[in-house]
Amino acid sequence: MINKDLILKELNFKTSRSSGSGGQNVNKVSTKVELRFNVINSVLLTDDEKDRVTEKLKNRISSEGILIVSSDTERTQLRNKKKVIEIFIELVEKSLKKPKKRIKTKPSRASKEKRLKEKKIKSDKKQSRKI
Repeated sequence: MINKDLILKELNFKTSRSSGSGGQNVNKVSTKVELRFNVINSVLLTDDEKDRVTEKLKNRISSEGILIVSSDTERTQLRNKKKVIEIFIELVEKSLKKPKKRIKTKPSRASKEKRLKEKKIKSDKKQSRKI
């Protein structure tokens, strides 16, 4: 689990004007929020966690190792900032989650016998067509 208070200190925010419809508000107010998090220089993540985050989120991380998340869906800068933080935390938590190790299983004796029995029935049916 990520400590949200500590990680917020490492985040950089950049605001700009949103694109798209919205009337005169779009032309005046900078509501789009872009969050930047330097994965490589992060103090909070261990080297293993940094590797896992960069691997899982490589399409969102720039060549300098900066994770970029942006939002311009809301009408206010504050709501977009909250949304960006929410998306960022969700992305990082998902990427840090280790996948469950698969336990190999073998087919049971009954399932093997059932398969062979069905195979024999099909074979006999096809053999009877030849005669």
